[in-house]
Amino acid sequence: MITKNALANSHLSHTKVRAILFDLFALAFIYFIPTLSHMLSIKLYLLEPMRIMLILAMVHTRRENAYILALTLPFFSYFISAHPVLVKSGLIAIELTAMVFVFHWLLRYMHRFAAIFASIWISKLLYYGLKYIAVITVLPAEPLVGTPLMLQLLTSFVFSLYVLFMFRRN
Repeated sequence: MITKNALANSHLSHTKVRAILFDLFALAFIYFIPTLSHMLSIKLYLLEPMRIMLILAMVHTRRENAYILALTLPFFSYFISAHPVLVKSGLIAIELTAMVFVFHWLLRYMHRFAAIFASIWISKLLYYGLKYIAVITVLPAEPLVGTPLMLQLLTSFVFSLYVLFMFRRN
C-alpha cells in the first residue's frame, strides 16, 4: 500500500533528480559554448547562453535551482574557459541572481511576460551600473556594452515569449 508520505517523497526525489539533470545539462552547455563558437565561427555569447539556461531553469525547475545556476554558471564558465574574466563573472552572477529575484517579485504584480521582460532589463541596468564602476576602476580595456543593445532587446523579447507560453505557476 502506497502512503501519502511515500508519494510525496517520490515526487520530491523526482523533482531533485530533474533539477540535477538539468544542472548537468546547463553546465555541459556552458562548457561547450566556447568550442561551438570556435567551430561555427559565430559569437554565441551574443545570444546570452547563461540567460538561456537560467530562463529554462526558471520555467522547468524550482526557484532554488534557478538561484544556484545564476550564482554558479558564470564562475563555472570562468574556471573552464577563463571567459568571462573573474570580475565580469561576478557581475554576471549578480545580474542573473537579480533577474531571478526581480522576476518572482514582479510576478505577484504583473503578467509573466511583463515580469520576465522587466526583470531582464532591471537586472541589465544593475549589471551595466556595476560594470561602469568596474570599467573605470579595474577593467579599463573592457567596453561598457559588448553586445549590441538591439540584439539584447530582441533576445529579451524572445525569452519573454518563451516564458509567456511555457511558465506555469506552482
